[in-house]
Amino acid sequence: MLYLDEIQYFNKKQQQTLLEYIEVGSITLIASTTENPYFYVYNAILSRSTVFEFKAVAPAEIVPAVERGFRFLEEKRGMKFEVDPDAIKHISSACGGDVRKAINSVELCALSTKPNDKGIIHITAETARSLTQRSAMKYDRDGDEHYDIVSAYQKSMRGSDPDAALHYLGRLLDAGDLPSACRRLMVCACEDVGLAYPMIIPIVKAAVDAALMVGLPEARIPLADAVVLVCTSPKSNSAYLGIDAALSDIKKGKSGPIPRRLQNKHCDGEDNPNKGQFYLYPHTYENHWISQQYLPDAIKNAKYYEFGDNKMEQAAKAYWDKVKGKK
Repeated sequence: MLYLDEIQYFNKKQQQTLLEYIEVGSITLIASTTENPYFYVYNAILSRSTVFEFKAVAPAEIVPAVERGFRFLEEKRGMKFEVDPDAIKHISSACGGDVRKAINSVELCALSTKPNDKGIIHITAETARSLTQRSAMKYDRDGDEHYDIVSAYQKSMRGSDPDAALHYLGRLLDAGDLPSACRRLMVCACEDVGLAYPMIIPIVKAAVDAALMVGLPEARIPLADAVVLVCTSPKSNSAYLGIDAALSDIKKGKSGPIPRRLQNKHCDGEDNPNKGQFYLYPHTYENHWISQQYLPDAIKNAKYYEFGDNKMEQAAKAYWDKVKGKK
């Protein structure tokens, strides 16, 4: 039997060397990883394995482990403790569901607190809070937890829930991940509010610039303003859907030569029977608009943008329907 801890640190070649021994039954492999095994473990090994996911342990289930930790120190190291119930509760809840972190906190509290005149180490809730205040933050900028948080952050803004969005913003800032907080906020303003409130883009950009200029912890203030604004603004993804539809056609080869009237002016040549560009300059016509073809012939009837159902885009639609004579 072979046990490998943190198997993600084995590269593909190293993991492949295990495969032949697994297949012939020379070894029974038990491996553990703190990362997503479907991203870090060689597929051939995964296909021959059963994957078990260990969930975070509930605080109520960690309490007995914390109590055992203090008893162990009393029995093995001769320490005497008086532990407040609130201290045990805090250690159990502040470890982020990781029993190892809770036990480390027990030892840290024991070693950092001086005994009183009677030789008793009194662990208060305040002591526990001061020594475990950041241990509940489970965060790795390259791991699943990072992407889960930024995903929840953006989806909360898209879903117009300022409380949830501020919570996930707080988790990003508590982990010191200011760049991700700013980037996702800027993306959300453009993608999810968009043309429903176009002025939000420069407003959020100004808030992001301010946050990056002042840095943490003050960066939380302009970012919180911008996050709440995004959450409470009307939403539209019409432009986002439009550019994705255009890119989809381009990737499928749906394109074609640019219409002559739109091309840059160039010499037609003496023998060219079709001289001139025939471009109609919109500003010389009523309402600064004239009907002419802009898309290539092969996709001249393509439609990528649909007006959103918000006040801003519907006002623009009404204007252009009137100008273009549509009913």
